[in-house]
Amino acid sequence: MAHVLGQNQYGKAENRIVRVRRDSGRHEIKDLNVSVSLRGAFDDVHLTGSNANCLPTDSTKNTVYAFAKQYGIESAEGFAALLARHFVEHTERGVVHSARIRVEEYGWERIRTADRAAEAGDSGHSFVRSGQEVRTTEVLYDGDRFRVVSGLKDLVVMNTTDSEFWGYLKDRYTTLRESYDRILATQVTARWAFDFHGRDGRPQPEWNHSYQEVRRHLLEAFADTYSYSLQQTLHAMGTRVLDHRAEVDEVRLELPNKHHFLVDLAPFGLKNENEVYFAADRMYGLIEGTVHREGVTPVIPVS
Repeated sequence: MAHVLGQNQYGKAENRIVRVRRDSGRHEIKDLNVSVSLRGAFDDVHLTGSNANCLPTDSTKNTVYAFAKQYGIESAEGFAALLARHFVEHTERGVVHSARIRVEEYGWERIRTADRAAEAGDSGHSFVRSGQEVRTTEVLYDGDRFRVVSGLKDLVVMNTTDSEFWGYLKDRYTTLRESYDRILATQVTARWAFDFHGRDGRPQPEWNHSYQEVRRHLLEAFADTYSYSLQQTLHAMGTRVLDHRAEVDEVRLELPNKHHFLVDLAPFGLKNENEVYFAADRMYGLIEGTVHREGVTPVIPVS
């Protein structure tokens, strides 16, 4: 039976790069993990051992660092788009047909001294663990159009009230008690696709501003939704982003339910009035879903 070489790609994964801007006394940091993946006319590399059409992965790594110096890094999306276009349009012989650039960005907050305390202004019962989430980007360019999917992961949020879960389907194996006041906590993984293709004359979105605004709307929807299920909260989060950010066509969310169970303190003669919980890290319910604009075909793959 004949064998056929199927889909293949190669590149340099997880190029760690820190770019420091020193053009003023107030330095700026961009801390990225960049992965490059190329597809194209690479059959001979596999089938005959000829490397004539093979751009070394070391060269792709060097390009990442050189571009960081030459062009700077204003945003993860912009930097990924610059790299993707370069590999497709400027690799010798046109052997690269498409390039996928994946980026994780690690945030750095400036240290505040005592006389620069942050302004108050929270909902009273919603919290975010600062500095833990990772910004993500995936840019695919095939010489004709871009597909940009931005996102974040490891954004841990909690509501200490305004959450219930009751009236659900029950069978012989159901032991879960209905709850009318519970902690709702999750570790958000969110990805969102842009209505930007790079071929219709429209400028690129303001990536950094867009990211901050999408993140803000995700958090505000989580805080503002009186929740009867994590599924309902997921829909509210995705809908709020689409309602407020015209450049976004689709939002996909993965929300593990970080269960908090009331501890039985009766053996110690104590009442537990929704104050002391056991935080279970596993097992957990995993709620996933996509919210997209009507008439738009979803492009974000299921993980």
